[in-house]
Amino acid sequence: MGFKYRITNNEIYFLTITVVDWIDVFTRKELAEVVIESLKYCQQHKKLQIYAWCLMPSHLHLIASVDDDKTTFSDVMRDFKKFASKKIIETIGEIAESRKEWLLSHFEYAGRYNPKIKNYKFWQDGLHPIELTSNKFIDQKLNYIHQNPVEAGIVYRAEDYVLSSAAEYAGEHTGLLEVILLE
Repeated sequence: MGFKYRITNNEIYFLTITVVDWIDVFTRKELAEVVIESLKYCQQHKKLQIYAWCLMPSHLHLIASVDDDKTTFSDVMRDFKKFASKKIIETIGEIAESRKEWLLSHFEYAGRYNPKIKNYKFWQDGLHPIELTSNKFIDQKLNYIHQNPVEAGIVYRAEDYVLSSAAEYAGEHTGLLEVILLE
């Protein structure tokens, strides 16, 4: 079976990583922090370069690449998803989450018939990667990522959304993730 979207090199890609069935999980600060810490780890230890990002309640958008000849972008993202998934499931069990039993049951069911899944399936398969090959395309994806919370009615201004790189692009520094600005 061929895949329409695939990472073929270590160029800059636009990615969308989605929670199974688009469940709103990242409304809990502790769960969003797991994703941020996992991305930080990949930046520090796996040479992940993040140019833009936005963590929405049910998905993550990234413009990113990997600056390493020995590691592929696909490998880094596979490791990110695997680690973050385990840590998120663990965190759901530890925090005051009113939907705890429902969430864990849902993620367990999602992975039940997949021989690759041991216990829980948190992320949907794939990354939906799109290589960014022109400045126009980069600008379009930057705008899409940063306007996502505005379009969803979460904030009025993109730079006010904490879980995104929009503030960095507006000249403010949040410090959540190291961002390489695309000009």
